[in-house]
Amino acid sequence: MAESIKLDIAFAAPHPDDLEIGCGGTIAALVKQGYKVGMFHLTNGEPTPLGDPETRMKEMRAAADVLGVQVCEMLGLTNRVLMDGPEPRFALATALRRYRPPVLVGIAGRTVAASPDHYQSQLITEATRFYSQLTKWDERFGGTTPHAVDHLIYRPIARSAESQKFPAEFVVDITETMDAKIAAIACYKSQFPDERLARVEHYVRSLGGYEGGACGYTYGELYAVPRPIGVTDALGLFAKWPVPSIIDRPQF
Repeated sequence: MAESIKLDIAFAAPHPDDLEIGCGGTIAALVKQGYKVGMFHLTNGEPTPLGDPETRMKEMRAAADVLGVQVCEMLGLTNRVLMDGPEPRFALATALRRYRPPVLVGIAGRTVAASPDHYQSQLITEATRFYSQLTKWDERFGGTTPHAVDHLIYRPIARSAESQKFPAEFVVDITETMDAKIAAIACYKSQFPDERLARVEHYVRSLGGYEGGACGYTYGELYAVPRPIGVTDALGLFAKWPVPSIIDRPQF
């Protein structure tokens, strides 16, 4: 995981296991397609009832190995008190300036029944896209040079406190990588003992089936962007679906 690696895409979230649950299928699919993928966990997610920092780090590394990513880092911010502000922005922006991905993916939505870190992570990710390109401030980013992130992508949280409306959405087919996604989540044994893991797997497969089914896929992950998606070949978006919709009927 040398710093000389230039990433094609970076994923960021507050706790180890957030990206695996939300984006694991897409991460594994991108790796299989030959892209260089990075995962950045803002905090170590501890303390938790059954976990500790050393265990969580080992689980994080094991999950990254399952998904096959080239870079996986924990940025050292503090769980439970994560707040958008200069220092978290500097930390994530430094990683982006070091690995220079053109695309950044972050989670989006307020989880009032779960950690407020999730929404703070959205704010940090949005601000970091701007901070990463700032000039004449390199000393705040570990001496790294400015880097412009071309595209910001959201992974909306399905159980957010309110409905979210974005200018555009798309769904990634993760039919072939759903099992890798579940295997990566299962690496977090301190967070998901057997009974809880079974519930999480049911949730993940159900959500993947719902999001993928809208496009004719067995499993999918839905993403959103803060702007319309532009195309030059309009018909290129509308080739025949590889999997028929469940509402298709035989022709008589």
